Amino acid sequence: MRTILLAHVKRVVIKIGSGVISDNDGLDLDRIATLCEDVHKLRQRGYEIILVSSGAVAAGRADLGITGKPHTISLPLKQAAAAIGQSRLMRAYKDALQQHGLKAAQILLTRDDLANRRRYLNARNTLMTLLEFGIVPIINENDTVVVDEIRFGDNDNLSAMATNLVEAQLLVILSDVDGLYNSDPRRNPLAELISEVERLTPEIEAMAGTEATMLGTGGMVTKLKAAKRATLFGAGTAIINGRTPHNLLYLFDGHELGTYFLPARDPMAARKHWIAFTKKPKGKLILDDGAYKAVVERGKSLLPSGIHRLDGSFERGDAVRLCDLNGNEFAKGVTNYTSAELTRIIGKKTTEIESILGYKYGDEIIHRDNMVMGTGKEYNDQ
Repeated sequence: MRTILLAHVKRVVIKIGSGVISDNDGLDLDRIATLCEDVHKLRQRGYEIILVSSGAVAAGRADLGITGKPHTISLPLKQAAAAIGQSRLMRAYKDALQQHGLKAAQILLTRDDLANRRRYLNARNTLMTLLEFGIVPIINENDTVVVDEIRFGDNDNLSAMATNLVEAQLLVILSDVDGLYNSDPRRNPLAELISEVERLTPEIEAMAGTEATMLGTGGMVTKLKAAKRATLFGAGTAIINGRTPHNLLYLFDGHELGTYFLPARDPMAARKHWIAFTKKPKGKLILDDGAYKAVVERGKSLLPSGIHRLDGSFERGDAVRLCDLNGNEFAKGVTNYTSAELTRIIGKKTTEIESILGYKYGDEIIHRDNMVMGTGKEYNDQ
């Protein structure tokens, strides 16, 4: 069955957690070598591989005497550890891939890089060119410069965004556990591994628990969020134990291991997925009842006459939340006008825009093509 589910897969994003390739002493070079051997064999089978690898902070923390879980460490210390460890991480991959005649390329990103459409497309073009030339791209968050406002949150989230970025058909998350269990296997010896998930329901999400690991920032919660984002794009997602040698190959051989999340039957278009999950909203538009019905029930674009008020400061091209008169969010979209411009044309007819502003970007404040329905909670916005 697993072989059938993976039969259409050509391009794969593989997320490698800190707990898979490091321990308290730093990087586990033997495990990195084994993973790179598997990558080589998968490429020989015709797969295109993109790696999203954690491990920079884990590789550099010992030099600074850092102990404790990542969430207890200050951001400056993490950034310093990442500055030390990122070059070591890439050197480890370079040396391991070189043994199989492969070359590695480093891609460091912040959320801002993907939230800006032009930079998003530039990153995509770079990755596609690397794949065309047979290079193995290795993506990581640019921890040395990132601040909370532009963080991905964790590399599980980044791997889901990368899956959309390169239009991969499969996301594989290598973890230090075997997959998703119906309860915490560390506390319940009778916990059962869930082999396949057709749809991520609240009941499934509740099974994830809350705990992270000593070496990584994410637990099963972040992995389920990543799976949700990837599957809504139309990519299957597998969570498997990356500490078991050659599990990656066993997955593609069709073995029933880990947890596999089926892609959505009605996936989102790439651009709408980008709006929903990659662009962080900068403000809020409160719509009157007529505009709410036009957008929700009739699938119309948002015009200035239907906006009751706005909250926040934003620029043209930023994402904003759309809310009803009670403040309930129901959609998210990319605005054609700045908050300063909108304050002058709220409630006005489209024919009045140019006479008020002296110019006009279009009748629509948010075009239907640049809008996604759903709440911030649904899209896991932070």
